[in-house]
Amino acid sequence: MVKFSKQLEAQLIPQWKDAFVNYWQLKKHIKKIKLSRKPRQPPHDLNGDFGRTIFDSIRSLAHRFSNKLHGSSENSIEIIQVRKRTMEEGNGEEVYQTELAQLFSEEDGVRVFFTSLDEELNKVNLFYKARESEFLERGKILNKQLQILMDIKQIISDWRRKQPGSVALSRSWSSSPRNSSFSESPTEENDSASETSSQTDEVIAALERNGVSFINATTMTKTKKGKPKMSMRIDIPDGTTATQTIVAVTSMLWEDLVNNTKKEGTGDFINKKKIRCAEKTIRSAFVELYRGLGLLKTYSSLNMVAFAKILKKFDKVSNQQASTNYLRTVKRSHFISSDKVVRLMDEVESMFTKHFANNDRKKAMKFLRPQQPKDSQMVTFFVGLFTGCFVSLFCVYIMLAHLSGVFSASSQTPYMETVYPVFSVFALISLHLFMYGCNLFMWKSTRINYNFIFEFQPSTALKYRDAFLICTTFMTAVVGAMIIHLLLRASGFSPSHVDTIPGILLLIFIALLVCPFDTLYRPTRFCFLRVMRNIVCSPFYKVVLVDFFMADQLTSQIQLLRQLESTACYFLAGNFRTHHHETCKEGRFFKELSYVISFLPYYWRALQCARKWYDKNDISNLANMGKYVSAMVAAGVRLAYNNSQNRSHLGFAIVLVTSVVATLYQLYWDFVKDWGLLNRSSKNPWLRDRLILKKKSIYYLSMALNVVLRIAWVEAVIKLRNQSVVEHNLLEFFLASLEVIRRGHWNFYRLENEYLNNVGKFRPVQAVPLPFDEMDSDD
Repeated sequence: MVKFSKQLEAQLIPQWKDAFVNYWQLKKHIKKIKLSRKPRQPPHDLNGDFGRTIFDSIRSLAHRFSNKLHGSSENSIEIIQVRKRTMEEGNGEEVYQTELAQLFSEEDGVRVFFTSLDEELNKVNLFYKARESEFLERGKILNKQLQILMDIKQIISDWRRKQPGSVALSRSWSSSPRNSSFSESPTEENDSASETSSQTDEVIAALERNGVSFINATTMTKTKKGKPKMSMRIDIPDGTTATQTIVAVTSMLWEDLVNNTKKEGTGDFINKKKIRCAEKTIRSAFVELYRGLGLLKTYSSLNMVAFAKILKKFDKVSNQQASTNYLRTVKRSHFISSDKVVRLMDEVESMFTKHFANNDRKKAMKFLRPQQPKDSQMVTFFVGLFTGCFVSLFCVYIMLAHLSGVFSASSQTPYMETVYPVFSVFALISLHLFMYGCNLFMWKSTRINYNFIFEFQPSTALKYRDAFLICTTFMTAVVGAMIIHLLLRASGFSPSHVDTIPGILLLIFIALLVCPFDTLYRPTRFCFLRVMRNIVCSPFYKVVLVDFFMADQLTSQIQLLRQLESTACYFLAGNFRTHHHETCKEGRFFKELSYVISFLPYYWRALQCARKWYDKNDISNLANMGKYVSAMVAAGVRLAYNNSQNRSHLGFAIVLVTSVVATLYQLYWDFVKDWGLLNRSSKNPWLRDRLILKKKSIYYLSMALNVVLRIAWVEAVIKLRNQSVVEHNLLEFFLASLEVIRRGHWNFYRLENEYLNNVGKFRPVQAVPLPFDEMDSDD
């Protein structure tokens, strides 16, 4: 049977972990009570032992007498009394305080236990009230947003039915005026009029934001894009009610709509796309609200069980019956007795079913309570199958390569220039996918909600088994193509035809990546393409976490980008027919292009930092941009030094200084900013206060490993002499693989720190931005 402490740890909401009952600390108090009640018989203190024995006998007799006199229920009341009082300081919150019977001494562990229990109960109550108020307020705002949306859709529907004078925009329109063109006497204003006036303002403001303008004269204005925009004059006499105002507005809208249709052939004053987008946004907001209410309900039930379990343990250890009285108080507390969350959940269900599911409750529940797809055992089976195939085919390839002599001195250059670049690209991509699968597995095991952080849809997000399946399938196909390539070469086929196999394989995988059909993980593929578009077009897109996270991955795949550049040159220039490799290696244009390829990932990442600084005005983003600028400088100097014919001591010194500065900059940012470590004041020496992994030594080993892998650039400066083409290429591939492994290792701690300290201020659900701004009647 699984202990409740493990069940609680597995089921609690990670973002609210500190707000739950500290069940483990309360267990420690009970253990102290248990140890203090064990009989002690030190041989050197007979008087003290005699005194304790008499005191225990008196206490036992008192307990028995109380049991006989009052019964078990009355006994629990005499042992503890839980009282509710209002805090004099603060906001007047009610707190609970337990008073114990005089049977317990001041230093007794029972008093400590109930003091801690009261603190936990008050903590849970305060947190529940705060979250409940937030969700209730969110529900009111969403209800208002939905009403505005329904009003706008009603206007459009009435336009289409050609009924300009019969628009009912809301349940009551009898308010004060929108502007000085019409007004009512002050004596007729009241609270209801003020409320409906605000509703009128919101609807008209919503219309204005969706393409309808209200100005003093009929004019033609131009939008920001230079397109003409029709505006209209609406004259409202003094003393007109709000209902008559809306009717007049709708009439003018209809007349102008008909006239504009005759003139320009279009009548879409209200942007339908924006309205559909607004409807989708409000629907998503309702889903997130419902999910948050469900989490708050789970929070309440788990804490109730925790209180019941810990009090049961106390009764067992202390031989008292205090749980009945205290549990009665817990059940009367706000986080259990309040039914506002349940009622709001019912209201959300009914509204969502009516407005977003066409009164189909089953369809509505698919949105509000989406079922997580179960992990298919077939995926696990195919992962094992393709892993076995890859290992077997790779062994076959090694033997065929040795027998065919493709790595010999006479034939290594053509093979390494035609086959190696493409297949090394596939190998690095597969290794990165494997590391990402390991990240997904570790994030899931440690309950890091990566889908929430990356804003992925849980129903379509890639799981670690899927990542492993893609990786093994990828490498099986690649090694199979390499074997076919060797077999065809050995069979005497023309090299110009055989060497097209890597290019054909590359085209096949590109076609699969952009395939529009709903198969082969289309949501993941399209998400990847969308993120790559945002990166390439930096800084014109707003930067979110998944964008700069992927850009960081690209900074570890510079070798892959270089190989892609040489491969593209080789096939586009037709060198696979003539086997003239010098064109792509020694041409000035391609040398300069290799510089650009080396800078691009750092350049994109620096632009993202600049955009984040522009959006948030946070100076730390400029400091982060400096890290990537220093990396660009170091990479450029190293590349120039390696490509130069005459390597001087001054050039070596410049390379060494720029590389060391960039490495120290990157290490500092890794440890302090991205991982949140090296905190002197932390309770965990030189780490951070909150850690997910239980073994602290893992963090120290990870920092040491990151340092070692960060200085792999030393090999690029100190070249080994007498290297053959094969040795040089294999060494570059090995170092590129180490960088990919370092990046996968970095990913876990980066997301752990984001999850614990940075993302969303510990929100368990997404904060969906709403389409309609709130309008005050004074605006």
